[in-house]
Amino acid sequence: MTSILENTPVMDLDPADFGFRRRAWVPVPPARLYDIVSDVSLIGRWSPSASEVAYDDGAGPEPGAWFSGHNRRGDRTWVSRSQVLEARPGAEFSFVVGGLDDGIVRWRWTMHEDGDGSVVTQEWQLLRMDPVLGATRRDVEALRDEMETSVESTLVSLAKWLH
Repeated sequence: MTSILENTPVMDLDPADFGFRRRAWVPVPPARLYDIVSDVSLIGRWSPSASEVAYDDGAGPEPGAWFSGHNRRGDRTWVSRSQVLEARPGAEFSFVVGGLDDGIVRWRWTMHEDGDGSVVTQEWQLLRMDPVLGATRRDVEALRDEMETSVESTLVSLAKWLH
């Protein structure tokens, strides 16, 4: 049975309700980890949903820089444009899909030293609602759940790749 809340139109939802974070330990220090995650061209090595990611010509991991990437979810594929929000070596790399002024999702990587490696946290947070996310709460929850699974897979793959 479907609840009334599951059918709430997407534009009536609060984006703050849709976010998560996942953590993993990896065998490299924070400075090296930052270099790896801020090199967006590497993400296709661990992410099950992103590939062919690259900074615009002449750009790199600095606030305001733009990059593009191919994405896939099920049978659907598309190219996204993202803009770097924070670029603090050894601490944080974050970006907003759609750009800082009108973006839809913020992705954030943070890292801190732990023993002879680092704890890396990856966060996903909706910033605004948009019909591209689906038509109802159920659609947005399904998207969030798929992104959680993707992040968990990404972190496991990253940890294995670094060993």
